[in-house]
Order: sequence, then C-alpha cells, then structure tokens
Amino acid sequence: MKINTIDIETAIQKARDAIDKDEQLSASSKSIIEVLILLITLLAGRLNLNSKNSSKPPSSDPNREKEPCKKTGKSPGGQKGHVGKTLTKIDDPDFIEHIKIDRSKLPAGKYRDAGYESRQVFDIDITRVVTEYRAQILVDENGNHFVASFPEGVGKAVQYGTGFKAHAVYMSQFQLIPYNRIQDYFADQIHVPVSEGSIYNFNQEAYSLLADFEDRAKLELANSEIAHADETGINKNGDRWWLHCLSNPEWTLFYPHEKRGKEAMDAIGVLPVFKGTLCHDHWKPYYTYGCIHALCNAHHLRELTFAWEQESQQWAQKMKELLETFNNDVIANKGILEPSESQKYRQKYKNLIKKAEIECPEPERPPNKKGRIKKSKSRNLLERLRDYEDDVLRFMENVHVPFTNNLGENDIRMTKVQQKISGCFRSMEGAQLFCRVRSYLSTCRKHGVKPSHALNLLFEGKKPEFLR
Repeated sequence: MKINTIDIETAIQKARDAIDKDEQLSASSKSIIEVLILLITLLAGRLNLNSKNSSKPPSSDPNREKEPCKKTGKSPGGQKGHVGKTLTKIDDPDFIEHIKIDRSKLPAGKYRDAGYESRQVFDIDITRVVTEYRAQILVDENGNHFVASFPEGVGKAVQYGTGFKAHAVYMSQFQLIPYNRIQDYFADQIHVPVSEGSIYNFNQEAYSLLADFEDRAKLELANSEIAHADETGINKNGDRWWLHCLSNPEWTLFYPHEKRGKEAMDAIGVLPVFKGTLCHDHWKPYYTYGCIHALCNAHHLRELTFAWEQESQQWAQKMKELLETFNNDVIANKGILEPSESQKYRQKYKNLIKKAEIECPEPERPPNKKGRIKKSKSRNLLERLRDYEDDVLRFMENVHVPFTNNLGENDIRMTKVQQKISGCFRSMEGAQLFCRVRSYLSTCRKHGVKPSHALNLLFEGKKPEFLR
C-alpha cells in the first residue's frame, strides 16, 4: 500500500520491529501503540479507495476526471438502425393558421395560388378538465323521486379523477418529487388544490391495487431461469433497514425488511423455492439456498485492481486481464463458448490461481494462537476465486448468465436517489408502498409500457397486456 510514493506497509513493519526490540516499553504501552498502528492502517487503506478498486461510487472520487471515450471506428452521431428523437411533422395538427401574403409589397403583375409552405410548432397546454355528471331526476304522480345512476366510481359531489391520481403517483413514486412540490405544481399549473394527505391516499390506493401484481412478480421470479439479487441500506425514520431487490430482464421485485440476511430473504418468499441461477455479489446468506449460483465479476475486477494497486499483487493484474479477455470472447461468440474453448480458458484460470498461491500464500498460524487466522484482502479474494471457480466462470457456459450483476444493481439504483431526495422513509408502510409501486413501474418499463400509461391503466381498473 502506497500513498504519495510512501510504502505504508514497510513503514509500519519497521515501527513494529522497533517496538519489539525496545525492552523499556511496558506491555500496556505496546498495546496502545499497536491499536494506533491498526487505526493508521485502516485510515490509510481508506485514502486509496476509489470507484475502480472498491464499491464506492464514481461521484466520491477526489478530483474525478472523465476518461476519454475509447475509439470505436464508427462515425459520429446516430448509427444505422438507431431510432432518433427528432421532431417530425404530423398529418393532423390541432390548429391551423393561414398566413396571407401582403400583396402591396409584391411587384406589379398577375399571380395565381400555388399552394402553401408549412411549418409546425410543438407546444404544450397544461390545463384541468372538469366533467360534471348530471343525473336525470323523474318524479311520478305520487311524488316519488327516481334518479339516474352515476357511472361507477363517481360517488361524491366533488372528487379527483383517475387521471389526476395517476399523475400524482407518477410524480411522487416515479419522478420522486416531494409532496409539497407536487402540491405547488397542481396549484400553479392547473389551479387544482390538493393536500399532502390526498397525495398519500393516492399512493396508498395504488399500493392496494397492486397486491395481485406483487404475488405475480414473486411467482414469475421463483420460476425463472435467472435472477439477480442485491440489497442496499435504507433509512427508516432514523433506523437502519434494508431494501432487497430480486429481478431479471422482465420482472422486478423490491422488498423492505429490518434484516439484511436469510431472515429477510425467507420473508420475501422467492429464494426458498427458486431453482434457477442466482447472480449476486457473494453475500454469504445467498449460499444458504440450494439454487445454482453465479458471482458478479464487476466486484472481482474492482477487488483485483485494489490487490494490484494497493497490495502489489502481480497475479491480480493478470487475473483481471484474463477475466476481461474471457468476457470479450463470450460477447464475440454471442454469449456462450464452445465446450472445448471453455475448457482451455478454465485451464488458464487454474494455472494462474496456482501461481497466485505462490505469490500470495496463506499466512502461517502464530504459535499458541487459536481461532481464525487474519488474512489480507488479496488472500481472501484469491481463496474465493479458487473455491468458487464454477460460480465465477458460469457466464462462459450459460447464455443466460451475464458477466456481472449490473442488472440487479441498476434496478436498485433509484432507491439511493430517493434517499438523497427524501432523506428517509417515515414508516415501514411508506417503504412498502415505495417498493411495491416501483416494482410495478420497473416491470412495466421492461415490457415496453411507459410509467404514466401503466398508472393510468391501474387506476382505471385495467391491466397491461403482459399481466392479462
């Protein structure tokens, strides 16, 4: 480990040797110095952590510079087959304004009408739409009143419509806009008052309507060939809770729980019956389930970078290059390697692990010391790569298994945005509401259904096609 060309580990070892030789230091003084050395080691290790050698986000990198894009040989701009976003004229404009030529400014002569040149301006008009239902009343000769039935759902003298509710939930749960700013939006833009309590009630109604969806998502994920698992910490009114995510290319399920491990995973109810391949970051509770496992190699690449840069492990640099080569060849071969090619790569992997065992051996057990032996990060990583070879390299032989767990991490990313905006969830109910609605919106997007349309269907009592 080096900081500004200073070898921290060498300096610490020299200090320890000097302390051991100093016979005038008491046992208590040596213990205090040992604690201080430990703290210095931990702090020095943190100074060298960044997004390339740890799980820290790129935004935390000091003096972060954007890396130049790699040259691909392609011409600038949209490529062949790319669907552009440029405005195009439509055949049925909402309004047409005819512009006449001022003939007084034209040269003298005779002119005939030759058509027109058109230009279109796209704009928006945010406005409220109030529908008044007037139910006919008939009175018979005896004075009895008969009133026509109002449409289903119209039960109050004044109420919010389904489109209004869907739009409020869209801004709250998808765009993550705070309640008071949603209030301002409706008051300023469409002149409709709405309270924070009403916005919460709209969210609560969406949560209730999505109970069947959540059951369906659990069933689909439990029966799928591949699932991505991840979890992240959330703040629940000052307490540390966890938001769990299970997903695949078609379905997403978020679930909040007080615990991070097996107790929470059992409560979700998917992994205990899941028999497919579970992609994750080697969090040990996942291995308590009897499914097939695949490890995220994005984590391995970052840890290998740390081992090479901070602990001078030459094998780590070679292993990083080897895994990247494997991945490039898998991509070139449309997601899977031939068995013969896969075996050749496995042998290269095994050979490099053997060389790494020599460079980074297991530490010797000190005499008269019991319990687990303290190992370096590099040694722990090496043992994982050695002992879980099949899970590390499963992406080479199964077309459904990706090189990384990026899908799960991308699905869970908006949770961190929500926490940055709101700071916390005020209650467990609020966390559950967020998770169920976001699960629905994420799943709809994976099926090509836009979030706003998905919420309109929900409040209208309809289902997207993939749920029918």
